[in-house]
Amino acid sequence: LPVTNKGSLGTAIVRLFSMSFASTGLNERQLSGIPYQATHVHGYDHVSYYPGATTIDLKLLFDPKTERILGAQAVGEKGVDKRIDVLATAIKAGLKVSDLQELELTYSPPFGSAKDLVNMAGYVAQNVIQGLTKPVQWYDVDAMIENGATMLDVRTDMERMAYGHFPNDTHIELDQVYNRVSELNKDQAIILYCDTGSKGYNAERILQSFGFNAYQLDGGYHTYTKGKGHKHHV
Repeated sequence: LPVTNKGSLGTAIVRLFSMSFASTGLNERQLSGIPYQATHVHGYDHVSYYPGATTIDLKLLFDPKTERILGAQAVGEKGVDKRIDVLATAIKAGLKVSDLQELELTYSPPFGSAKDLVNMAGYVAQNVIQGLTKPVQWYDVDAMIENGATMLDVRTDMERMAYGHFPNDTHIELDQVYNRVSELNKDQAIILYCDTGSKGYNAERILQSFGFNAYQLDGGYHTYTKGKGHKHHV
């Protein structure tokens, strides 16, 4: 029987000193003019309490209407190949981005987490698709601030000191947001942020319930600082 070549995704990985960089499918530059949504998730190659855990930064690109996975990039010391290989297989198999939530990947503390980064990327994408969150990408933040948006940091004082923060932002810790909404301006766009996104999302949902024009900084302050450091996006 004839066999048809269905094309390639350009899946690749490279190592530079202690870091690994991998990608599959299309990147943001290649998707210029094509509707897509980017989401950033950050985590560890295995559970943080097990010795030797290192961080992985993962970006997933998808079509929010069709849920088609368009591409992904990741960087980290260990485990980058596993995540990109899973996503490359998902693209070839025609899985929807929401299917990533249900993938059953191997779990044991030395090897991964009960909810892998790939699973978490699926959860975040599903929140976007369902309209539960309005993500703002790092490269759009400065323009939104110039147009009157305010940044609201929901981390602790220790986190602000350790990781830095936006100048002239507002600071209300997540567990105080519900009781301090009266201090915020409903006529102003508010971008919630934490370090990697989870607290920002929870705060965004709280403000949405009060009728605020709330957004979330996708991937948190971690993604913003990394993006600004590279000066461009791919």
